[in-house]
Amino acid sequence: MLTDTLRQLFTRDLNRLKQELQSYQDEDKIWHVEKGITNSAGNLCLHLIGNLTTYISATLGGVAYTRDRDREFSLKGVPRAELVRQVEQVRDEVEQALRGLAADDMLAEYPLLVFEARTSTEYFLVHLATHLSYHLGQVNYHRRLLDGASVA
Repeated sequence: MLTDTLRQLFTRDLNRLKQELQSYQDEDKIWHVEKGITNSAGNLCLHLIGNLTTYISATLGGVAYTRDRDREFSLKGVPRAELVRQVEQVRDEVEQALRGLAADDMLAEYPLLVFEARTSTEYFLVHLATHLSYHLGQVNYHRRLLDGASVA
């Protein structure tokens, strides 16, 4: 079933995000922005946490959460250990929320209007998985470019 596949992909990629954060040789580089790079790895991480918490943990899993999207990109200097803790938390919340979805839930309309037109829950979850993967790649590139670390 698609929910099992998505659960595995979200878990895999959130574990990879955690690994990327832990792989920075210089923790301060997580927040570094170089010319031509608009977001730090730390801000991309906060953005992914806010995105997944809003659209999966809260909307589908019932977790209480109020998103502050602007803060995801303006907040700086969150310690690596706290970022890792938040990634682990959202990973566990996403896992729980997806385990609670039935096949009919996946085919149903996603509860929030996010795009110009309504989508099914399965469509929106696939979108979220690709969004996570896109930003995970940016974090990996950011780490290798600015931290001087080898590919993990």
